[in-house]
Amino acid sequence: MKLPYGESNFKKVISGGYVYIDKTAYIAQLEESGSYHFLLRPRRFGKSLFVSMLAHYYDVSRADEFDALFGKLYIGQQPTSLKNAYQVLLMDFSGIATATAERVHNGFTASVNASIGSFLHRYGYAPEVFAHITQKTTSEEKIRIFFEAVKIADQKILLLIDEYDHFANTLLAEDRAVFQTIMGKGGFVRSFYEVLKSATMTGVLDRLFITGVTPLMLDSLTSGFNIAENLSIKADFNAAMGFTHAETQGLLQPLAEQCKLETVVIMVDVTDWYNGYRFHPDATETVFNSDMVLYFAKNFDRDKCAYPKRMLDDNIASDYRKIMALFQIGDREANYQVLDDLINSDEVLAVQQRKFELDKHFDRNDFISLLAYMGFVTISGETMTQTRFAIPNHVIRELYFQYFKVELEQRNQLTLPNQTLAVAIETLALQGDLQPLAVEMQRVLEGLSNRDLIKLDEKHIKTLLLTLLYQFPIYFIQSEREMGRKYPDVMLLERSPFAVKHQHLIELKYAKKGDGEAGWAAKKQEGIEQVQGYLQLPAIAALPKLRAWLMLTDSERVEVVALSSGLGN
Repeated sequence: MKLPYGESNFKKVISGGYVYIDKTAYIAQLEESGSYHFLLRPRRFGKSLFVSMLAHYYDVSRADEFDALFGKLYIGQQPTSLKNAYQVLLMDFSGIATATAERVHNGFTASVNASIGSFLHRYGYAPEVFAHITQKTTSEEKIRIFFEAVKIADQKILLLIDEYDHFANTLLAEDRAVFQTIMGKGGFVRSFYEVLKSATMTGVLDRLFITGVTPLMLDSLTSGFNIAENLSIKADFNAAMGFTHAETQGLLQPLAEQCKLETVVIMVDVTDWYNGYRFHPDATETVFNSDMVLYFAKNFDRDKCAYPKRMLDDNIASDYRKIMALFQIGDREANYQVLDDLINSDEVLAVQQRKFELDKHFDRNDFISLLAYMGFVTISGETMTQTRFAIPNHVIRELYFQYFKVELEQRNQLTLPNQTLAVAIETLALQGDLQPLAVEMQRVLEGLSNRDLIKLDEKHIKTLLLTLLYQFPIYFIQSEREMGRKYPDVMLLERSPFAVKHQHLIELKYAKKGDGEAGWAAKKQEGIEQVQGYLQLPAIAALPKLRAWLMLTDSERVEVVALSSGLGN
C-alpha cells in the first residue's frame, strides 16, 4: 500500500498507484455554490493536493488524461459540464522570505512571474508575451498584462491560488506595521488583488479558488477583493479536506489486518491523537487531519506491529510552532489567559468572527476565532450567543504544553532542566517511583514569580505537572478522563511502542499555606480518600501495572503518597 504522505501532485498520486481518498464529489458542490471561493484549513490538511486535483480536472490541455486520472473516481462517473474547460493559472505563495518589506515584494513578484511564465509556455502563447511581462517590475503590472493577453486570445481562466497567506501570516507575527503597509490601500498585495477583481468583471477570470490558513490577509484587502465567498465555515464543506471517520478506517484497515489487530482499537487511538476538527456547529461529524493520519500509517512498524515512537510528526510540529507566533497579535497577556483557560478547562467561549479588522482592534473573540482557523481549537458546540471552542486532539494538546513550557520559562526567568526531567520520567515508567518527578515539580514552584504564585490553585498545579509530563510523552497522558462518573486528575497509560513497567493514576491537592498544618493534613486525608474511591472502580481496578498516588503541595513543599502497587495483575 503506497501512502501519499507529503505528496501534493494529483497526477503522481493517481498514476503512481498511491492510496487516494476521493474528494472529487466536492467539484460539483463548488460549481453549484458560485464562481469565486476561498476555503481555509489548518496547516497540513491536504489543501495542496485538493488544488492539484482541481487543476487536473479543469485543465483543457489534460482532456486526453481525464479517463486515466478520474475514471475510477466519483467525478469520473458523474462529470460536470466544465471538465477540461479552462486554461488554468496555478499560483503558490509559500516560501516567500519575510525579512524585509522589499524581500516580500521581490518574492511575491517573482512567484507571480514564474506562474505566468509556466502558464504561457504550457498553452503555447507567443514568447514575446512573456518577454513583455518580464520587463514589468510589479506583480500588479504583470498580472494586468497577462489578463490582456488572455483576453486577446479569447480565453477564460481558472485561477487557483494555494497558500495565499503563507508569507502574510509570518509577516503579521514579525512586523504588523509592514503587514498593514503591503496589505492596505496602495500596498502591492492589495493592488494585485484589485486587478483580479477587475478581471472577473471583464469575464476573463471566470473561476477562482483560493486556499490558505487564515482570513487575515483577505480581510485586510477589503474593497481590493471582496467578491470571493468563504466556504471555510460552511457545514457542506466541513469534510472537503481532511479525512472522515469512514475514510480513515478504510485507510487503516489493511494495516490492522496485516498485524492481526482490532481496527476499533487503532481507530480509538488515532481518533484521540488526530481527530476532532469541526468547522461549523451543524457539521454532522468531526474530521481527521489527513497528514497526521498518513504520518501514522507510514511510520507504523509493520514488523513489530507497533505505533510510531513519536505520534506527533516533526514536520507538523515545526509548521505549528511557526504559526504559534501569531499568539503575539493583540494583547499578549489576554492571549496568554486564553491559553491558560484552554489547557486547564479544555474549552473556551467566544463570538466567532468571520472578519478581522486589524487596524481597529484585536480582542479575545478575534484571537479565539483565529485559533480556530489555525486548528488550535475547534468548534464543539454553541450557546444562544456564543460558540464553544475546544482543543481538538492530543497532538494539539501536546503542542500547547510545549508552548506553555516556553511561556513559563520566559515569564519567570527560569529553565526547566531537560536531563533531570527525562531521568525522572524514566524512573516513573521503569521503577514506578514518583518522587524524582515531585522534586522537579518543587524546583518549578520555587522558580515561579510572586505574580504566578498569587493565582496558584489545584488546576494550576495540575497544569505544571502536565507541562513536565508532556516534554517526554512516553505515556498517553489523560487529564480528568471520565471513569465511572469520576474524574482522576492525571492518568498515565501505556502506549505502543513503549513498554513501561508501570501505569499511574495521580490525584493532586493544593493546601493553602494560611491553613497551616491542620489544613495540610485535611487536604491529605481528602486526597487519600478520593484515590481510594477511584481504585474501587472496575475500569481502574482492571488496569494492569497501575500505581496510584496523591501529590500534595502548598507551593513550597511537595509530598507524594503511594496508595497502591501492581493492581490489575
